[in-house]
Parts: sequence; C-alpha cells; structure tokens
Amino acid sequence: MNQYVVLFEINAQGHFGAWVPDLPGCISFGDTIEEAKRNIKEAIELHIEGLKAENLPVPHPTNHSGVLSVAV
Repeated sequence: MNQYVVLFEINAQGHFGAWVPDLPGCISFGDTIEEAKRNIKEAIELHIEGLKAENLPVPHPTNHSGVLSVAV
C-alpha cells in the first residue's frame, strides 16, 4: 500500500481543492475538508486503475510533507 501526499487549498468561496503531486492530473474538490478527503481518495484509486488499465507505471510516492513555524 502506498501513501501519497495530498495538498489541500481553500478557495475564496470556501471550497476545498485537493491534488496529489506524485500523480499529475489527479485532482478533486469538496465543499468541506472531509468531503475533499473522500473525493481525492476516490480520485487516487481511479487514477491508479486508469494507469494500470493502460499498462502504464504507477508512480511511487516521492514527496514528503511537514509543517514549519515561521515568525511573521
């Protein structure tokens, strides 16, 4: 089982976008962060199924995440 980094961003309307840097083109959204998480999980699964169906390699995760505190 692979674990992919997912980035979330809230837009001006309050909706959440989600994308996976290791899977170019794998994006989703949701009205809440919980919905965005469910949707991007499904998007990842479908993206990987599509790659396999096309006999393309499934990228292994290479990105890592972290949070840093910075004085402002």
